[in-house]
Amino acid sequence: MTLWLHGIGHFHPENEITNQFLEDLDIGTSDAWIVERVGIRSRRTALDLDYIRETRNRDLRAAVDANTCPNEVMGGNAAEMALERAGLTADAIGMVFCGSSAPDFLSPADACTIAHRLQIDVPCWDVNSACTSFLAQIRMLSMMDPDRLPTYVLVVAPDSLTKTVDYSDRAASVLWGDAAAAAVLSSKVPGRAQILGASLNSRPTAFKKVVVPRERHFSQEGRTVQAFAIRETGKEYARIHEQFSDENRPLHFIGHQANLRMLENVCKRCDIPPERHHMNVEWFGNTGAASSASVLSQNWEKWESRDDIAVIGVGAGLTWASYMLRFGEEE
Repeated sequence: MTLWLHGIGHFHPENEITNQFLEDLDIGTSDAWIVERVGIRSRRTALDLDYIRETRNRDLRAAVDANTCPNEVMGGNAAEMALERAGLTADAIGMVFCGSSAPDFLSPADACTIAHRLQIDVPCWDVNSACTSFLAQIRMLSMMDPDRLPTYVLVVAPDSLTKTVDYSDRAASVLWGDAAAAAVLSSKVPGRAQILGASLNSRPTAFKKVVVPRERHFSQEGRTVQAFAIRETGKEYARIHEQFSDENRPLHFIGHQANLRMLENVCKRCDIPPERHHMNVEWFGNTGAASSASVLSQNWEKWESRDDIAVIGVGAGLTWASYMLRFGEEE
């Protein structure tokens, strides 16, 4: 099935966790240590900064009250940007998918709270696949019967993983930032870009490698997960290059914003030149399910009609997913 992208949006909360902020927490880290290992200089959080300073988020139940920007707000703001870029109003949307590594509620679905913010009554449900949630939503849509889909579908990925972090743990503290991304898609109306080759894969036998348990802090086997991310991202880029590359069209790369050093490793292995690698992890951290889509959105005005973009994600599960976005004239 052909899917068209009509508009995309992003949102980052105002509260900023700089490397200096983390250094001041006195948890054995510094700007030089962080930049050398993960290449991240700053990240945003939905949590109150004084709350992090005073409590290090040791009691996850308290994070609920310290959350200044819930998923409904982040996702709603990203959705409004996507709709504006698509030239549509919310009442054009016939279905909402949402996915997050850290939903605000066990029930209802975040999709329902975001649709409530947009004041639309349409079918809503969550498609959660950790950091690959946004790509999983696209893969699910690509497998559906286009005749049974509404004209426009809204997919949203709000992620507030900072509320799962123990800020006395320097390894986890340096990674995560909060953000949301959203996109307006259609299987019926041509748009600015076409989605090709959507895929989603899982290795459930390795699910314990990275987890966010209920009422316990995020944890992962860092070296193992990083090696997995580099390996599978490289394989997906090679698949997209082989299947879709056109010598007359530049192939750009947007990977999962896990950390800058991981992305640099992928670019080196795959011979991706710096001018075709797009990222925001240095200033926003790992934003989970919003990751690659937020980079795509931040560069929305720069893409030209001959651009191809390999978009690749990895995440807990373990999961990996990808699609290629081909910009061009609307048919």
